[in-house]
Amino acid sequence: RLLEAYADLAAVAIERTQFAEKARSAELLEATEKLQTALLNSISHDLRTPLVSVIGVLSSLQEEGIELDDAARKNLIQVAREEAERLNHLISNLLDVTRLESGAFRVSRQPCDVEDIIGAALEQLGSRSDDRPVRIELAQELPFVSGDFGLLVQVLVNILDNAFKYSPPASLVEVFGRKKGNLVEIEVADRGVGVPEQDSQRIFDKFYRVQRPNSVVGTGLGLAICKGIVEAHGGSITADN
Repeated sequence: RLLEAYADLAAVAIERTQFAEKARSAELLEATEKLQTALLNSISHDLRTPLVSVIGVLSSLQEEGIELDDAARKNLIQVAREEAERLNHLISNLLDVTRLESGAFRVSRQPCDVEDIIGAALEQLGSRSDDRPVRIELAQELPFVSGDFGLLVQVLVNILDNAFKYSPPASLVEVFGRKKGNLVEIEVADRGVGVPEQDSQRIFDKFYRVQRPNSVVGTGLGLAICKGIVEAHGGSITADN
């Protein structure tokens, strides 16, 4: 009888544990679904905004009866191009995250000149870097790095784009290259407000964005992609104030 009593108590305890586990799983599933809905809404908004601008510009150019001088026409075309580039950048980031998560990311290594990587990144940023003073300081006899040139350029594009967006207009952005042991360290420094201490460990998480009243629009994918690419090369990436 004593053994049966103990067996009954054990059965009740196990049943309670199972119920608690199911309740936790249900809560986690609900929270995940809410997060996915919020992220989908955010991405939909970020995709739609530049698309609406492009459609608006094309409609204005196509509409009959509207007289546009050359300056106004050129300005509209410039707006459409910038918004199309923004849309392309966002779609590329979404595709890259999918490739990173599926393990389809392939690093094709070759000797890369750091100066060429920085130059290609600034060229790719185009008009976003036109009004920005950028100072590049590279150590003498900096060795080539072994990596995928296109992917390393993309890392710098994302980081420099963040530096431009989150620092005052016309403020200096610096890029340093130095040798550390058998590694090469590249640093991007801006004059922005910095990252709050509680966010510094999370800014490389997918979809995570620092919340500020005047926050710049974005999906929070850029730095997550940087982290994935750098780690795929066997390197590391950090952020400091």
